[in-house]
Amino acid sequence: MMQRRSFLALGGASLLAFGATGVRAQTSPTHARASSPGGVLTVEAFTDNDGRPMYAVLRQGRVVVAPSKLGFLLTDAPAIERGLAVTAGQPVTVDDTWEQPWGERRFIRNHYNEWRVSYVETGALGRRVDVVFRLYDDGLGFRYEFPDQPALKTVRIGSEITEFNLAENGEALWCPAWEWNREEYLYSRTPIDAVGSAQTPMTVKGQSGLHVSIHEAACIDYAGMNLRRSEGTGFRAQLTPGLTNAAVVRTAPFNTPWRTLQISDSPAGLIDSSLILNLNEPNKLGDVSWFKPMKYVGVWWEMHLELKSWASGPNHGATTENTIKHIDFAAKHGFGGVLVEGWNKGWDGQWFANGSDFSFTEAYPDFDIDAVCAYARSKGVQLIGHHETGGNAFHYEQQLEPAMALYERLGVHSVKTGYVADAQGARVAGPDGQSVMAWHESQAMAQHHMRVIEVGARHKVAVNAHEPFKDTGLRRTYPNMISREGQRGMEYSAWGNPGNPPEHEANLVFTRLLAGPMDYTPGIFGMETRSPGGVQTTWAKQLALYVVIYSPIQMAADLLVNYEANPGPFQFIKDVPCDWSESRTLAAELGDYVVTVRKDRASDVWALGAVTDEHPRVLSASLDFLDAGRRYRAEIYRDGPDADYKGKREDIIIEQRNVTSADTLTLALAPGGGQAIRFVPIGRARR
Repeated sequence: MMQRRSFLALGGASLLAFGATGVRAQTSPTHARASSPGGVLTVEAFTDNDGRPMYAVLRQGRVVVAPSKLGFLLTDAPAIERGLAVTAGQPVTVDDTWEQPWGERRFIRNHYNEWRVSYVETGALGRRVDVVFRLYDDGLGFRYEFPDQPALKTVRIGSEITEFNLAENGEALWCPAWEWNREEYLYSRTPIDAVGSAQTPMTVKGQSGLHVSIHEAACIDYAGMNLRRSEGTGFRAQLTPGLTNAAVVRTAPFNTPWRTLQISDSPAGLIDSSLILNLNEPNKLGDVSWFKPMKYVGVWWEMHLELKSWASGPNHGATTENTIKHIDFAAKHGFGGVLVEGWNKGWDGQWFANGSDFSFTEAYPDFDIDAVCAYARSKGVQLIGHHETGGNAFHYEQQLEPAMALYERLGVHSVKTGYVADAQGARVAGPDGQSVMAWHESQAMAQHHMRVIEVGARHKVAVNAHEPFKDTGLRRTYPNMISREGQRGMEYSAWGNPGNPPEHEANLVFTRLLAGPMDYTPGIFGMETRSPGGVQTTWAKQLALYVVIYSPIQMAADLLVNYEANPGPFQFIKDVPCDWSESRTLAAELGDYVVTVRKDRASDVWALGAVTDEHPRVLSASLDFLDAGRRYRAEIYRDGPDADYKGKREDIIIEQRNVTSADTLTLALAPGGGQAIRFVPIGRARR
């Protein structure tokens, strides 16, 4: 096991000792440091004896990231990695608050110190790369900025030398990178020094109890980053391959994405951080009020259960008749939308990893899209569009403009896109304009997703991407990027072998959901499925997921007949909001459990969601988030005495009690279970 590294500040310089290797760096001749606004975090930037650029991170004087390299390997020029001198400017403090048009909280404070460090080659080329740090009290981001310079016009990046040498061992929650099924893998929980190649976010809990999550923010026109463990508890950025021997090709001046570290004493601190969003640029679209957060039903789950088909024929799901049935149900129960998959031509035959037969403007004969949309409008319901591409972004882009224009004409303001293909099986335009294969998180696919967002915005269409490029907080800049998948969703509980285990949703909270909203599609009551273990939750946990897993577009994913047969628990799905003014984490433990509360943006109603893994738990929830002096009706949906994800998953108790902010609730969670509560104001508290 790698020994803990030590880091001792000595006046204006530093002594850097590496216990694992026995190598001892000398006091750096050039050294600079800056801290976050509250002095919680400190970054030190310097060069070693060979002029290699380095950085380190301390939290309240304790090393979090031991000295780690910075730099680049280029494919057509010498590497930018040694023989550099460092100079640093003075930090600049920014403290403002911005408003989300929709989100898990309405107002977000953005308080940081920005610090620019320049690394310049001392040799003949004299190339320069700036590293800009933004230091928050709960984490930091840093990015490389390539200025316009004669010796470095076109930058062909083979790989980054960016390192994250974690200072202590502990446990890591991670899922593997570079596998065939893109991002859709179960999470492993291992010692940090047992991680292989991991996707981000990767979250760790050190032996000291410190929690750190590594990810990236504002990834535009750049390759996605994974993490490769190099030695002990050290990691190095691993860029997704590009179309040539370069992962990224850019023309200076340009910036890389932010490399991010969320850092907290508690797991709740990670969940409640707005670091990823804050590192993105402000809204570039202006008014996006044409998109309304909503819950929806759809022609979807029945295909995963093989009761209907995406393909045309006698079992076709996306018919006019079936869609109208869903529209009537949505209107009756107050849902804003109906998703219809399989409405367009191209689903017959082998569409997986092909996609060349899809039309995004032509419907199958048994689906009258104009009539269906008109009927939906008459009922106050929107159709939610669907564009499965089979990973063929090249083919999709040829129809993108007319496809989005069709939706605008029909009043369809959101679309679910899909890129079902093996990793490295996406198709994009190559240098010669012809279709070539690419990784889902390559620079080419980053460019593609931005084109979809930009065309969608012009036509007032919001995008919910599945099999996507990872979320890096771009919804702040482009608020029509509303949600995405990017991990195992509920469909794995329909047919997965294995399906989603009981700890899956708790794992998501500390990993995938740190990046942004996820279209997980909860709300399943029919627990026996094609998957050997069925849906490995209780009914109460299915309800709690509407609060715990944030998305501005939430599906009631089950068959309509199951909702009609169970009006009691279905009432929570009807009532729970999906747009919030405040969100807080009341209790959490990495990968084990979480208790989340959120306040409705349109009222004073609060909602609570609590979920656990395979272990039963009894948790306490203080209600001090409620307004003092008010009484609330707590509408409680909790696991019954026999509830268990292996047994009576349907055992649920629905009850009410009056509470105030002075109360504390006891939350008893069954194995694989949960609890969901609405707090509805009913008057002033009695004295």
